[in-house]
Parts: sequence; C-alpha cells; structure tokens
Amino acid sequence: MTSAQNPDHPERIEHIYQFVIPAKQRPERLDAFITHSIIHATRSRVQKAIERGSVTVNDAPSRSNYKVKPGDVIRVTVMKPPPLQLIPQDLPVDVVYDDPYLMVLVKPAGMSTHPGFGNRSGTLVNAMLFKMGVKEPIDVLGRRESWGDDEEEEADASDKNESADAEVEDDELSFDESQLFSSSEVRPGIVHRLDKDTSGLIVVGKTYQATLALANQFRDRTVRREYHALVWGVVKEDRGLIETEIGRNPRNRKTYSVVDRGGKYAATEYTVLERYSCATLVKCKLRTGRTHQIRVHMSSLKHPIVGDADYGGRESALNGVHHLYKRTAQRILACMSRQALHARTLGFTHPITREPLDFEAEPPEDMRTAIDICRQDAQS
Repeated sequence: MTSAQNPDHPERIEHIYQFVIPAKQRPERLDAFITHSIIHATRSRVQKAIERGSVTVNDAPSRSNYKVKPGDVIRVTVMKPPPLQLIPQDLPVDVVYDDPYLMVLVKPAGMSTHPGFGNRSGTLVNAMLFKMGVKEPIDVLGRRESWGDDEEEEADASDKNESADAEVEDDELSFDESQLFSSSEVRPGIVHRLDKDTSGLIVVGKTYQATLALANQFRDRTVRREYHALVWGVVKEDRGLIETEIGRNPRNRKTYSVVDRGGKYAATEYTVLERYSCATLVKCKLRTGRTHQIRVHMSSLKHPIVGDADYGGRESALNGVHHLYKRTAQRILACMSRQALHARTLGFTHPITREPLDFEAEPPEDMRTAIDICRQDAQS
C-alpha cells in the first residue's frame, strides 16, 4: 500500500516560500535569513535544505554563507502534509468517569494517545470524540513542514509530542499543544499522555476552562498517579527514590537515558509489591513527568521493565536470568509483547466542583497473565 492509499501516511504537498529582499536589507547570511523568516525553521535544517538544492537565489543554487542583498529573489521548497482531520471512531476504550467537563478513560496498550502525521486514526482522541457524541470530522491545527530529514524530524516531533506518545505527561507540555484543536465547539484537551504500549488511566478535558485547570494541576505536580510495573530481577530494597537527570540517548535519539548534565531533573518513587524468582512487581509514583521516565529509571537500576525492547527488557534481559528460571522467564516474555507498565491509579481535583477524584484500573490481561506466571513459579 502506498502513502497515497494509506490515510495514516498521506503524501506530502510541495510548498514554496518566496522572498524578495527589500532595498534597505542589511547583508545577512542566507541560512540566517531563512531561519528568521520561516516559523519552525532551524539553522541546521535550513543548511541541509540549501545543500540539497531546495533553496535558490535568483533561480540558482547557492551556499549557506551567501550574503543576501537587495533585489535577490529567494525560493525555499519544503514538503507539507495535507490538513489533518480527526474522525470520531468507535474504538474499544473504557470510560470510567464522564461529566460535562471531563472524561477519564482507560487507554489500552497499542493505542496512541493522539494523532500525528503517521497515525491519523485509531487513537484515544478519535475514540474520545465518538464517546462525546461528535458526528463530524474536526480540523486540526496545521502540521509543520518537512525539511527532508526524516530522522531529525521524528526526534523533534518526539520532543514536542512526547513522540506523540510519552510514557507519561511532560511537565513542560503547553496548553496550546495539549488542546490540539484550532476551531470547534468541542475542544477536548489532552493534558497528559501515555506511551503507545503503556496501558492505563488518562483524564481529558471537555471545555477550555476544565482543560486549562487540569493542565495547571499537572504543571504544579498535584496530580496523584501511580503505575504498576513488572521488572526483571529481584529488587532488593523494599522502597527507594530515584533522582537523576534524563536526556536524549546520544546513541539513539528516539530513546532517553540518565545523563550527567544537560538533561531534566526526574524523580521516581518505587515500592516493591511482590518478589518472584526472576522478576519483581513494583509500584512507581511520579514526582516529575519526563519522557519514558519510569522505563529509564528502572533500567538504570538494572531492573528493566519486562517486555521493554527499547530499554533492555526483552531478549537481552534473559541473559541475566539464572538458568533455573530461564524457562519461566521465557514464558513471561512470551505473553508480553510490550512493556509491562500500567497506569493503575489517577487522582486529581475536579477543575470545576473542586471535589477530589480518585480512580483505579486493573492491569490488562497480558500483564495479569505475566504476573500469574511469576506467582505460580514462586509457589512451585
């Protein structure tokens, strides 16, 4: 299936920016001029576009260090995706609370929180719109253009979107980004996110006022949120506090790691719930909400989350399992095609009534099965 046939991967449309340098323009490098003239342009992307010949000066290729002068005609060619529409869809999402101001849902594993260029349907937002009774598609804010460097753009999208799907909400998530919609009577607000393969509770706002108030609670870190995670190995300490800086993994920009400097402060409390022969069930409480925070922190303790391919929780983890428990570990891994991480509890203050609200959701079947295998092995 080609991108033209797949609505989740629509073809990009060529767009040309043209600038005619005015008479009083001071000399300025070409790359600097373009960077200042186009929203979302970055110096590195502009330089690469110039190298590829996507920028012309007076109909001829040029160099980044060319000094623009009055009368120059500069053309920049970029590729833009077509406008994004959200279509309400009847998807398998449980609603545990619903009123005129907000909705609390249980996101299943495998579902993205909200749409992006590569996943325009099948997301929690599509399901939420259907649950709210929306009938017609909703136009979304325009997406930024492509400068031709897909790997860099994916990483930058991850920074802004939480890869459109962070494991948890990022404390710096702005209200404008979380709101998603440019114009509609229905303005559902995504104020936090879960990674695509993390299951559990999410709250969304239905009105501007409710969404803003919920976003402020996440920003102020007053939201109560706990996750259950099945991790490899036997965690020795009954409880602990992990405090580090988290930043981009220099070897893989799509993942994160504990860094000595240049990252963001992150703090995770963990408590051991049950210990098994080759794994441990832990409860994690977030003091901050960084991208992939729990996954990175547990991996840094040498206890990666079961099934987490990005952070050492799949086949590579089996190398550290004692040979007596290898078969049990393989059975556990066989039933977890994703990371064994579940947002189990969520508590916050109702943004309008000021009533404290607390919710709890049991882990889905795959994670319950993995835990049962651990318990059976521990009892045998």
